[in-house]
Amino acid sequence: MSENNNISPVQALIPIVFLVLMLACSVYLFGSDSSYGANQIALVLATCVAALVARSNGMGWREAQDGIIHGIGVGLGPTLILLSVGMLIGTWILCGTVPAMIYYGVQILDPSIFYAASAAICAIVAVSIGSSWTVAGTLGIGLMGIAGSFELSPAITAGAIISGAYFGDKLSPMSDTTNLAAAAAGVDLFEHIRHMLWTTVPSFSIALLIFAMIGSSEGATPEQINALQQSLTTEFEIGLHLLLPLVLMLFLVFKRFPAFPSIVISALTGAVFAVLFQPEQVQKLAGDSTDLAHGFVLIKGIWIALFDGYVSNSGDEFLDALLSKGGMSSMLNTVWLIISALGFGGVLERTGILSYLLNLALRGVKSVGSLITTTVLTCIGTNILAADQFIAVALPGRMYKDAYAKKNLSRLNLSRTLEDSATMTSALIPWNTCGAYMSATLGVATFSYAPYAFFNLLSPLIAIAYGYFHFALKPASYDQNDIDSAQTT
Repeated sequence: MSENNNISPVQALIPIVFLVLMLACSVYLFGSDSSYGANQIALVLATCVAALVARSNGMGWREAQDGIIHGIGVGLGPTLILLSVGMLIGTWILCGTVPAMIYYGVQILDPSIFYAASAAICAIVAVSIGSSWTVAGTLGIGLMGIAGSFELSPAITAGAIISGAYFGDKLSPMSDTTNLAAAAAGVDLFEHIRHMLWTTVPSFSIALLIFAMIGSSEGATPEQINALQQSLTTEFEIGLHLLLPLVLMLFLVFKRFPAFPSIVISALTGAVFAVLFQPEQVQKLAGDSTDLAHGFVLIKGIWIALFDGYVSNSGDEFLDALLSKGGMSSMLNTVWLIISALGFGGVLERTGILSYLLNLALRGVKSVGSLITTTVLTCIGTNILAADQFIAVALPGRMYKDAYAKKNLSRLNLSRTLEDSATMTSALIPWNTCGAYMSATLGVATFSYAPYAFFNLLSPLIAIAYGYFHFALKPASYDQNDIDSAQTT
């Protein structure tokens, strides 16, 4: 990060105000379609404005460009995962894994408790594997399909999936963000997880209660469910063996196999299963290929599923809408959004504007409650501006250590607050890597599911409340005791 001490408050705010105005105009003109190009243009133009501000302070275009490239580089890993999930969805539908999840899911899950059950299932799996993205990209896809079968709200379902996935991700020692928050604050990982229970358990318990109270008394009738199951068995050869790609995926991630190759392997496993168990569907997807040998027809069908997803032509309008999705191409708009947002975040970081704004936020801190509130708001603001949860965890974590020590607070309070705010709100911002991923994977607009991601909304509020009531806060002496204990052992 460039240490640019010449930035004035007005200069720091120019690109921020410009972006806010552009995004507001984008939403006004294009509504729900604003994320399909308009928001990207707003972000690119705001990036140019930030670069001009930097130039007025003596920074050349080359350095600003390096910041943009670095910012985009941060998101290349998540982008690869996003593209691979597109492949996964395509082959998993084609091979019958997703249809089987829907078929058996509607038998097991009761519509009246579906939202709460979805949150609980995702939470359990996420704790085991430590990845909210993986849970959303595997179980989440099936649960969204089951919700559609029950005629339940896709927005509430997505909110339940995200709530459960982030609960498990937050408490798993295998989670990237959990490890990053502990490292950024300089605390022991397992002490960090234990301290998070004070905010995480109440938040998730309240969220589960809300989901249970919402319930559903107006879902699909048993007759409609039976009709859907019959349609599924007409189109696909349904069996429990088709769930093996899902089992393989969860096993690989549980064994700490990297996410991208795990998803690609699972997608290719789905391709093999499609050839073995759904050859007719593969041939249908390949289209008019009479001039090709049978083997090449199957390869063509698999190839199409990988890059362009599955297209259902059953004649059942609901089933066709439910299963026609996936493919790497379906994620390209989201990739465009992520690149545009990360470029803006990168130039803000390189020019020192982001650092300046973070330091500015600390000036108004007078009490413990205001410090934790400022931390929460800073993390949310960084999520919005930098478009990446890792930056939103790492930067405030590094910068606020001394502030917590001055208030006689343990760094564990800082690490917990980073998770309660930066990690939790990342999925609620459309252009953030997490928000863009969840929206693209679950097929629900970020602003549609955000009001129902109760766990993610409650966590920062409870963190702030604890700060003002001085509840469940460890003193700074705890850090020294922890150090002394470590040296003794």
